[in-house]
Amino acid sequence: MMDEKDLKEHEDNIKLVSSMKKSSKYRYLTGQRYEHHGTRTYDFGDGRLPSVTTILAKTKNQEYLTAWENKVGHEKAEAIKNHSSKRGTSMHKFLENHITGVGYDDLSPIGEEARPMAQKIIEVGFPPVEEYYGSEITLHYPGLYAGATDLVCLHNDMETIVDFKQANRPKNKDWIEDYFLQIAAYAMAHDYVHKSKIRQGVIMICTPDLYYQEFKIQDSELKEWKHKWLKRLNMYHDSIFDEKERTKPMKAEDFKK
Repeated sequence: MMDEKDLKEHEDNIKLVSSMKKSSKYRYLTGQRYEHHGTRTYDFGDGRLPSVTTILAKTKNQEYLTAWENKVGHEKAEAIKNHSSKRGTSMHKFLENHITGVGYDDLSPIGEEARPMAQKIIEVGFPPVEEYYGSEITLHYPGLYAGATDLVCLHNDMETIVDFKQANRPKNKDWIEDYFLQIAAYAMAHDYVHKSKIRQGVIMICTPDLYYQEFKIQDSELKEWKHKWLKRLNMYHDSIFDEKERTKPMKAEDFKK
């Protein structure tokens, strides 16, 4: 006989394995992923491409992050970042398995935090999703970049890139520029490779106290973010070129100049 707590957990787990309608409109490739000293690359058979997150990290203004780390202390800052990263990974796993209809649970303390956050996103963020094309898929723009997006779907009758985020506190739109740039990068790659017309990006965020936020960019605004993404991409390639120039071995004739 289930008590009230067991019944509640059982109902919660049912919610987390209910599947969405799958569409086979697009066929996705899976690129080989590599991690090397904090840099992530993907190989789709024609050389390694830098990941979107790596490009953004290498071109991001780190002043705010550095100031925060100095304020709270390096050790505490690392602990907070590690905990948030693990909680985010678990939350994503709950969401991915809900979408695909695969049973999943995480009984660790991190999982106990992440499960209700995933449930909140499912309850509030998922109803407008009519069908999905891919979950946790790798996308690439040949010769330029690659990355993994959380969900490509039909959302309120628009083909959409969805990104799931966890946050320690609510976000202001001005603070999440890199989230919009991620969406723009994935939309460009999807449209180029799959001849699609992604019209919308949706960012679904939940905090540990279950405060849900949703940010959308559509059509002309999405196009503006694509232009901003291309500027960051150029910054990244300029920095890589400069780094190669700095580390290039000197030749004998260089000493004669």
